[in-house]
Amino acid sequence: MKPLFSGLHVENIKVVRRVIVSVVGATVLLIGIALLVLPGPAFVVIPVALAILATEYAWARRWLKKARRIASNVVSGRDSAAPRESRA
Repeated sequence: MKPLFSGLHVENIKVVRRVIVSVVGATVLLIGIALLVLPGPAFVVIPVALAILATEYAWARRWLKKARRIASNVVSGRDSAAPRESRA
């Protein structure tokens, strides 16, 4: 009796994995884009989708780095804009 996956080649497995990552990542990204106009956490869902796609695509890695940089600037901007308590 032959093993179940003996006929699959490594190249085929890579292609199947890339297709699955692409479909799942694109679906989550489209949901995130829809959440920009619908009520929901779009600014959480979109980076998650980019993280999924970044496992296979360099362009998604670049966009994810840009999104992280923007998020850190927003967070640090909020911290510096917060009113400080004075010691009176």
